[in-house]
Amino acid sequence: VHGMRRDETSTQVKLASTNALLNSLEFTRANFEKDAERHFIMQVVCEATQSEEVQVKVAALQCLVKIMSLYYQYMEAYMGQALFAITLEAMKSETDEVALQGIEFWSNVCDEEVDLQIEASEASEAGRPPEHVSRFYAKGALQFLVPALMSSLTKQDEYDDEDDWNPCKAAGVCLMLLATCCEDDIVPHVLPFVKDNIKHADWRHRDAALMSFGSILEGPDPAQLKPLVEQAMPMLIELMKDGSVVVKDTAAWTIGRVCELIPEAAINPATLQPLLEALVIGLASEPRVASNVCWAFTSLADAAYEQADCGDEEETPATYSLSAFFSPIVEKLLWTTDREDAGASNLRAAAYEALMEMVKNSPKDCYDTVQKTTVIILQRLQQVLQMESHIQSQSDRVQFNDLQSLLCATLQSVLRKVEPAHAPAISDTIMTALLQMFQSSTQTRSGGVQEDALMAVATLVEVLGDGFIKYMDAFKPYLLIGLKNTAEYQVCHAAVGLVGDICRAMGGRVAQWTDEVMEVLLSNLGDNSVHRTVKPQILSVFGDIALAVGPEFRKYLEHVLQTLMQASQAQVDRSDYDMLDYLNELREGCLEAYTGIIQGLKGDGTSPSPDLSIVQPHVSYIVQFITVVARDSEHSDASVAASAGLIGDLCAAFGRDIVQLLDVEPISDLLTAGRRSKTTKTKTLSTWATKEVRKLKNATSTAP
Repeated sequence: VHGMRRDETSTQVKLASTNALLNSLEFTRANFEKDAERHFIMQVVCEATQSEEVQVKVAALQCLVKIMSLYYQYMEAYMGQALFAITLEAMKSETDEVALQGIEFWSNVCDEEVDLQIEASEASEAGRPPEHVSRFYAKGALQFLVPALMSSLTKQDEYDDEDDWNPCKAAGVCLMLLATCCEDDIVPHVLPFVKDNIKHADWRHRDAALMSFGSILEGPDPAQLKPLVEQAMPMLIELMKDGSVVVKDTAAWTIGRVCELIPEAAINPATLQPLLEALVIGLASEPRVASNVCWAFTSLADAAYEQADCGDEEETPATYSLSAFFSPIVEKLLWTTDREDAGASNLRAAAYEALMEMVKNSPKDCYDTVQKTTVIILQRLQQVLQMESHIQSQSDRVQFNDLQSLLCATLQSVLRKVEPAHAPAISDTIMTALLQMFQSSTQTRSGGVQEDALMAVATLVEVLGDGFIKYMDAFKPYLLIGLKNTAEYQVCHAAVGLVGDICRAMGGRVAQWTDEVMEVLLSNLGDNSVHRTVKPQILSVFGDIALAVGPEFRKYLEHVLQTLMQASQAQVDRSDYDMLDYLNELREGCLEAYTGIIQGLKGDGTSPSPDLSIVQPHVSYIVQFITVVARDSEHSDASVAASAGLIGDLCAAFGRDIVQLLDVEPISDLLTAGRRSKTTKTKTLSTWATKEVRKLKNATSTAP
């Protein structure tokens, strides 16, 4: 701080001192808590912001930005006197680095005040005063900040690189944060600027007007915004035809924001048709514009489907507001994915993404188009797989893999819409293509493609049910390769999940393949190099396998119970939240495994099968484990649900013999907490388990 003083003559010393302070601000809490020391630091920093040397000025402003987020509570004395004027002046500076820090300062104020609002509402829910309170600096400064931000928004370069950070982009972000922070109060400050500039002769002003309108759509009350947006729609549609590509791009982005945040205004019958026409034409615009149009379609499809008349939550609606336009939109999106320049601005991925949302959210009267799309996607997948032999370079390989992944994901979304009766007709072609993908991706070690292909197989299993059995022999080698691919743990994770899906779809018919699968799963659990996210899932899949093969599971039981015993005793560093989450996931996996084993061995008969006797010696350990989970103050809602399910199953399986084990305080406390859970599943399971325990207690007390 000494080297930053006004009378220090050497710029280098000043700059070095200012940067040193910037890097040590986290550690100066003790100094900030003392008035005199804080006053001195603030005075020196504020003086340094007035330096003639740009680098010193910027470094001093960076200090203020950081001080604001670290020491918000201490700033009241300086805000009115100094900080407000310094940062506002910085925002108006012609030097980009200076202006950026000025804008950043107010973005930080908004971030802090939004957090403080959340803290205040949590405190009032809990009926206690909040620890820190907001001073509402952002609301107070709105009338000065908004004009300064608007002026930054009009300073964009025509050939601006998407990755460059400049005052114009920072101002857009700051405006969005202000809208979130000040809510309804921001609208009257921004609207006049929009009205005055939306038809301005200079494209920079038209673009700034659009940008500021799009930025305030999240924060203020949607009911207050809806009439404004409805009024603006014709103008937004008009600007999609603007002469400037920058304006078209921002118009498409703003329409996308409307579709996402205030969809009623977009689906309004008065403007729906012209809006869709403008968007479809927009798909042929420059890639950056078309990419934003795709995003608008993604939100629009979702919103129209939400609004459709539908008797039942689960049922597909018969029709919706986009039905008449569905086929041409899908056609144009498919055309967009094939554009020569679809590699730019992430356009190809955005178009496939929009296509998936359109299909996923399609009503019954668009099913024809969905079926046609399925055929087109399959043809494309086959064409892409034939291109394999022409790959010359690494960049070709990357594009090839990305395309495979996109087509795989699209295939999944169309498959989910195909009626079960129509699935077998196309499943052979799909499976052949997927097997070819497995074959090539295993040779070239493309984990991403393997993972996507495994997910596509999972969707096929979901649609075909036990009809999938005819593909098992051809598919099994690739399933085992996936399970053994512990280096790319996402692939392994997808393969383990798929084993669970296959067990649920085929039941006892999986018994012929389980030996090899179990062998790999057990060795993965014992291997320390296997990524930890895979392990809880393997435990839970033991439950799926046990449930599917029933008494056949006896041959694995010894090994599995041994493994579960080890896993259920795992300890982690409790100060690390990630590790606590992992511990809960491990425990959920163990509880689900025990549940599957007990249900599988018990059988479907009215009286429990004699096979259960093998688990009998482990029962007291299982109950003791449930008690450990119950007593852990950090247990997750899902582990409460899994415990409740297991308690109920233990009652059904072992009857009276188990009552005195379960009728203990930690377990009844756990079930009481579960019945009060906000999650329906936990509530239902806990209520059911409580009844099962009560039934047994009554039976025991009346027994002779």
